[in-house]
Amino acid sequence: MTSAFPRQSHVEHSPRERADLTVSGDSRVEALDALSSGTAQSILGALDGDPKTTSEIAKRVDTSIQNVHHHLRRLEENGLVEPIDTWYSVKGREMTVYALTAEKLVVQFGAAEQSQ
Repeated sequence: MTSAFPRQSHVEHSPRERADLTVSGDSRVEALDALSSGTAQSILGALDGDPKTTSEIAKRVDTSIQNVHHHLRRLEENGLVEPIDTWYSVKGREMTVYALTAEKLVVQFGAAEQSQ
């Protein structure tokens, strides 16, 4: 049976070369918590190379879809991953496709220094 929805479109995504994350003030705990989780680190590793849906990530890192969704939300709030497309399951359910925002992450503590 064919679906009225395209199942998966070809995704062309080129993350930025580098992302700078300045950790200061109230954001310090939240940003470091998002990165310190072993599951979050596994998710970032799973997204290295190709964008994936939540269910594909869950299968790759061997955890539940709910757990992946929780970590993706935190990683997205901190600018480390982003939704880039929507695919549809065989049953027509929308599936968000996530990708890394940058190939390299630089974490800096304190205020960002001004270029001189």
